Amino acid sequence: MTASKTPSPVLVLFRDDFRLSDNPALHAACATGQPVLCAYVQDEACLPKGVIGWWLGQAAGALAEALGKRGGTLLTPEGETLPVVLDLVKKAGVSEVFWNRRYDPVGKEIDTALKATLTEQGVAVQSLSARLLHEPWAVRTGAGQPYRIFTAWWRAARELGEPGRPLPAPQAIQFAAVPEAFKKDVSAKALLKPALPEDATQAAQYWPCSEENADTILEDFLDDTLAHYETDRDRPDREGTSGLSPYLRAGLISARQIWQAARKAEARSGDHVNTEKFLSELGWRDFGWMQLFYEPQMPTRNLRSEFDGMPWQNDAEAFTAWTEGRTGYPLVDAGMRELRATGTMHNRVRMVVASFLTKHLLTDWRKGERWFYERLVDADPALNAMNWQWCAGTGIDSSPWFRIFNPVGQSEKFDPSGAYIRTWVPELAGLPDKLIHTPWKMDATLSRHLRFVPGTTYPHPIVELKQARAIALESYKNLKGAEKS
Repeated sequence: MTASKTPSPVLVLFRDDFRLSDNPALHAACATGQPVLCAYVQDEACLPKGVIGWWLGQAAGALAEALGKRGGTLLTPEGETLPVVLDLVKKAGVSEVFWNRRYDPVGKEIDTALKATLTEQGVAVQSLSARLLHEPWAVRTGAGQPYRIFTAWWRAARELGEPGRPLPAPQAIQFAAVPEAFKKDVSAKALLKPALPEDATQAAQYWPCSEENADTILEDFLDDTLAHYETDRDRPDREGTSGLSPYLRAGLISARQIWQAARKAEARSGDHVNTEKFLSELGWRDFGWMQLFYEPQMPTRNLRSEFDGMPWQNDAEAFTAWTEGRTGYPLVDAGMRELRATGTMHNRVRMVVASFLTKHLLTDWRKGERWFYERLVDADPALNAMNWQWCAGTGIDSSPWFRIFNPVGQSEKFDPSGAYIRTWVPELAGLPDKLIHTPWKMDATLSRHLRFVPGTTYPHPIVELKQARAIALESYKNLKGAEKS
């Protein structure tokens, strides 16, 4: 009687999808009935720096802990993806490799080469859809082209029907033995976890990191905040947004899970208006990834070529004042200080600070895009680039150049009592509501009474809004004139 042959293991590669629930690659691997190896290859080509690098390290550590509770491990080898995976496949005798698809240029290039090499060596490969509601190529015009207007894209996307139902976490995972050569890579301590910038003093407490944390935040949002989403999402002085973007970015929760939970909440409440507005934000995320898929240079190239000749001033001192929250405009400074301390910034304020940088300071949007990518806990290569191009007017379906956010008007409208400003610009906390948006207008008597010295206690505005706006409009007018001549 011969002994039964031990089935060969299968390998799951994790990348920006650090969850057990609704993870198609993990689900498909478990469905084979073969023992499973789980790995996260720490490839420098794919590891972002800054706050997002720290956050992805935390998420990978959370996945390692979740697998550990089930009796398994997350291998975390360092090195280039292709040789590391080929070595692991060979030493473990892997018969099939699973991963969830990536759509960024570097990720696509690496995965294409990996799939081709594995296939040549007789190792089966399955890549699955997990990141988005719809694949980037799934929603196209009648002529078969990518959409350039979000509203038309969203309408066409909705005509495809509801996204697929999320998959449950595997009830049980049969783990494969770790090859001897990789046993040094099984500890969560082996993960590369870039340190937070020293001034990101509140990021760790703001962002507890686990799949369970993501589920709880979603539940709380649907129970308490969704009912006022359409109006309160623009108010930085209120808890009006979901707070889910970092968890989506690291794949601690999927877009399909959020969609299904929102639909269930809608069925209970009958609140179609707020639900649709919230779901459209998931659509905007898909729209950004569609753009990056077809325009891989979107983070570095104007999608509207007319802006290639834009006479950006790129004043170094002004840019530094912007990054440090010292522009003299309270809402701008509050947003930039919130970003430094926590790794996030309210969405409305993101638009205001981006408009201020590109139009009032005439600074190239790419400088702002890079700064945000270094400092945001939800830094997303598609959304960050698309949103900056939207604000600068250089992208497709973007805000026109002449639409210039007035930081004072935005402050008075969306933070009327100055509660948000007082939180992040404490030197203004004692000012009356009327003056907190324009502290430079304080008269001498009140200044002495409050012991507040404009220009010293808090900086004077670095530009005059009306003049800066006129320069921005004239620069664009001249640009258009030069293009026609």
